[in-house]
Amino acid sequence: MPAGPGAIEFQGVGFRYARGDEVLQGLTFRIQPGESVAVVGGTGAGKTTLLSLLPRFYDPSTGQISIHGIDLRNLAKQDLRSRQALVLQETILLSGTVQENIAYGRLGASFREIEIAAQEAQAHEFILALPNGYQTQVGERGVMLSGGQRQRIGIARAFLRDAPILLLDEPTSALDATTERELLDVLGKLMSRPTTLLVTHRLHAAHRADRILVLEKGRLVEEGKGEELLTKKGAYWRLWQATNG
Repeated sequence: MPAGPGAIEFQGVGFRYARGDEVLQGLTFRIQPGESVAVVGGTGAGKTTLLSLLPRFYDPSTGQISIHGIDLRNLAKQDLRSRQALVLQETILLSGTVQENIAYGRLGASFREIEIAAQEAQAHEFILALPNGYQTQVGERGVMLSGGQRQRIGIARAFLRDAPILLLDEPTSALDATTERELLDVLGKLMSRPTTLLVTHRLHAAHRADRILVLEKGRLVEEGKGEELLTKKGAYWRLWQATNG
């Protein structure tokens, strides 16, 4: 696959789980190279399923997804995933040091590169305050760190990876309001470089994207900038009213 961000294109994409109903139906849209796009919708709209198709955790039941004009099914999963950075709702940490856990973003990175990634993720200061700094053991699944600290480690991994495609799945939904506000600023910086797909039910987070896609029952029903969608008083406006009163 060519280097660089590349456009992501969904063409008539549908998906159903084995012996289940169709979760995604006829999705057609294009994400331009370097563009950030948020996907919003109610529970069961298909947001996370859509995102999971890009690393090929699943393949579409119908239609095609392409990057750089290449059908994802023609790309080796390892090659595809090596060009993607993924930040989940809850960052998974392994037993080991803080340095080792950030280094999973790009194996072989120097300590200085790891330190710079931590600084970009606004994790450097809290790491230095730990008993052994970057050599502090995080414990099984990162139990020695708070939820916000674990997310900063996950974001530092993404900065270190510096992949052309960034996938964010509800990266702030498990955090308190103060920590979320702080991390949204960090995520804004992270999203400024690669082609980004952000799945979120936090509409103020979605507003930071260049464009918003609104899903209802697996279908794309609206797309545009946040303020434009609010003036239409359609599906996005209804979501906004439900979450913001």
